[in-house]
Amino acid sequence: MSELLTQMRAGLTARHYSRRTEEVYCHWVRRYVRFHGLRHPAELGDEEINAFLTHLAVTEHVSASTQTQALSALLFLYRQVLGREVGELDLVRANKPRHLPVVLTREEVRRLLGGLEGDPRLVAALLYGSGLRLMEALRLRVCDLEPGRGELLVRSGKGGRDRVTMLPRSLQPALEAQLVRARALHERDLAAGWGRVELPGALARKYPKAPWEWRWQWVFPQQRRWRNRENGEQGRHHIHETIVQRAVTAAVRRAEIDKHATCHTLRHSFATHLLEGGYDIRTIQELLGHKDVRTTMIYAHVLNRGGHGVRSPIDDLVGERQSAFRAPSGS
Repeated sequence: MSELLTQMRAGLTARHYSRRTEEVYCHWVRRYVRFHGLRHPAELGDEEINAFLTHLAVTEHVSASTQTQALSALLFLYRQVLGREVGELDLVRANKPRHLPVVLTREEVRRLLGGLEGDPRLVAALLYGSGLRLMEALRLRVCDLEPGRGELLVRSGKGGRDRVTMLPRSLQPALEAQLVRARALHERDLAAGWGRVELPGALARKYPKAPWEWRWQWVFPQQRRWRNRENGEQGRHHIHETIVQRAVTAAVRRAEIDKHATCHTLRHSFATHLLEGGYDIRTIQELLGHKDVRTTMIYAHVLNRGGHGVRSPIDDLVGERQSAFRAPSGS
């Protein structure tokens, strides 16, 4: 098993898959192997793949996206690692219900952000102000910020694509203060003989001194350095996503927001509020980094308000400030 996973990781890294995708794909390979009694995947075929994926849908009731994720992992395993083509699969597909995204009102966003402080507050503000995914915000580097142009660069977003989105003017003073703190931390690391950061792809080999340069440091560094037990090297990761997720969950509860709001809800709210403001769907698609405009169109459905924006006739009958029916009086 360990040798197989090592080959799997090597194949994913060689094809520039993200570390998170690497972890998820290896997770599904382990599940697949355990499901079939620890038999090696080379001994298994289409029938066993069908059985596993059908089990996920029928017995474990996973979502369609989860089943597709498991299928992608197994296809990569067989095609890229084992060098075998997978035949036609006749699996039971998980149901794919259509859900509209949860969206906060502007007032709810204000209350949520008001209940945060420190790094989580600024990260959450970027999710709403720039339409970033959580990991896109946490992986921002100093050189990704262009305050003079009001832009920021998202490196290797979903699908491995780079994109440019807006950097809100109102957030620039807070970001400047954050950079001052991050630079002081970096300079202390350099003085202690460390200050190295992990770089994407082959940049560290191409530019050997780059990992110590200020421009490549994280905007949101962790307070503690990581340490490589093999060679003793130290550096800093960005803050962990769970720190922001837990802070947002607690802020939603304190703000008494009766919606299942998460960090990603702020990105949904960004897109929906832009549509409300009259911006065209193609512009929003570019800002969000969606490959297909049909993905972005889901926010147009959020704005339907139950009737494609049509005003109910009862509102014309009684007027906006009057109630058609009086609440029953208390006994």
